Amino acid sequence: MGQGLDAESSPTLVEADITKGVITLPLSRYEHFSTRICRPINLSKTDCERVINYAVSRIGHSYDLKNVFDLARYLLPTPPVPSFMRRRMLALGSGDPTRAICSTLIAQAFQSVHYPILPIIEKPSLKEQIESDTRVNEIHHIRHHSLFTPCDFDLSPYFQVIKPTQELGFDYKALTWNDQLKKKIQLLS
Repeated sequence: MGQGLDAESSPTLVEADITKGVITLPLSRYEHFSTRICRPINLSKTDCERVINYAVSRIGHSYDLKNVFDLARYLLPTPPVPSFMRRRMLALGSGDPTRAICSTLIAQAFQSVHYPILPIIEKPSLKEQIESDTRVNEIHHIRHHSLFTPCDFDLSPYFQVIKPTQELGFDYKALTWNDQLKKKIQLLS
């Protein structure tokens, strides 16, 4: 760490920003935001370092605005076509490996070590198992990284969701509500 920098003020997060591209930020940037930490379960130390190195290697890349529009077209029910056809309508981002959005960047980083997020799970038939001479209950298929959204990491059974507010001992009685503040002001007037 540099002079006078601590864990909260030194750049420790990698983020894809719409105007600045992939950048680093200090943890303190999110101090007043409602945050959740999606921690991968049982990720090895080696793979953790590989995921971090993947994200760090993308610093300086541009933001993939085309992917945002493609995701919107995929997730929104307009135009009115059956959901199984929506995926075919996608151009799957800009196709430029030097562009990213946050969820895409995170998905690519974890997929680089074959860590699951929300894989497509196929159950092979008994015939397929006999033909391949293996006993496999499930086959996991990696979804295309451009189809991930932030909520996919919350929904994934392979990530532990941590809410810092809860971890720090949330006390709802310590909150100041506007109607209570107005009453206090009226009493002091």
